Amino acid sequence: MRRRDFIKVVAGSVAGWPLAAHAQQATTPLIGFLSSRSPNESEALVAAFRQGLAETGYVEGQNANIAFRWAEGQYDRLPQLAAELVKTQVAVIASVGGSVSVLAAKSATRTIPIVAVSGGDPVKVGLVASFNRPGGNITGVYPSSGLFSAKRLGLLRELVPTAAIIGVLQNPKYPDSATQLEDIEEAARTVGQQIYVVNASTEQDIDAAFASLSQQGIGALISGVDPFFDTRRDKIIALAAHHAVPTIYGQRAYAVAGGLISYAPSFTEAYRQAGIYVGRILKGEKPADLPLVQPTKYELVINLNTAKTLGLKVPISMQLLADEAIE
Repeated sequence: MRRRDFIKVVAGSVAGWPLAAHAQQATTPLIGFLSSRSPNESEALVAAFRQGLAETGYVEGQNANIAFRWAEGQYDRLPQLAAELVKTQVAVIASVGGSVSVLAAKSATRTIPIVAVSGGDPVKVGLVASFNRPGGNITGVYPSSGLFSAKRLGLLRELVPTAAIIGVLQNPKYPDSATQLEDIEEAARTVGQQIYVVNASTEQDIDAAFASLSQQGIGALISGVDPFFDTRRDKIIALAAHHAVPTIYGQRAYAVAGGLISYAPSFTEAYRQAGIYVGRILKGEKPADLPLVQPTKYELVINLNTAKTLGLKVPISMQLLADEAIE
């Protein structure tokens, strides 16, 4: 090959490199992941999300990329984080960690598909038209707190039958907390159980809440399902142990980490399903046509070591019902 012809070939190849690279980049979708929680306590959930994606043929780092945004329990950061994802032009947003995350994503975009993992009633708050046909740009997995609030109260009463007053720890700044409290209050009225509500929206509030519970002589505690509490999981478990308050939680991870007992939907399954929905949307399906998923699997986890430390005898019937008993 003559030198002049060789230069033309090389020049043509080099000129094509940016176009080829751009074409390859254009075929790799970018997924936004917006969470009100923190990465260190969400590892298992993120792994489940990735598993769901993989089941539809998308593997992070191979044919898909994920842009993570974490509010770490600071809900006021969510609107800015959602706006960042929209500006980055993600193909779809996985909005997880409660309705605060979904509301922030919805305010940021009405066109980018949103797959949520959230509690509460999405129809009631206007996120979707119906469970079967959402109708807009939002779909996802919605474990309703009302389905297990009465069960959690019943389990706690069975485990601590001497508890004349049961405390309820909630975060009034979390939109779903009001509905959760209503469900617990209704369940308490049905069985004639007296409850005592304490609020916590900051680190200092959590300390004050447990001090108040101790002063009131609370016999047991229901910890509200709240992403802010999840980011302070270890602190809440430690305070419950310090004040010797038998506590039931709304996520399996609490009991695994040393909490007494948990009863909740399988959140790993919820995140896996969210990953599947994201993959299906990337393949061309529309969120408006994907019905909301309501979990059918609920997990009862009992930490027998913690029960022993608290001097509680876990009924055999409850142990037999448990999906997991930690010893």
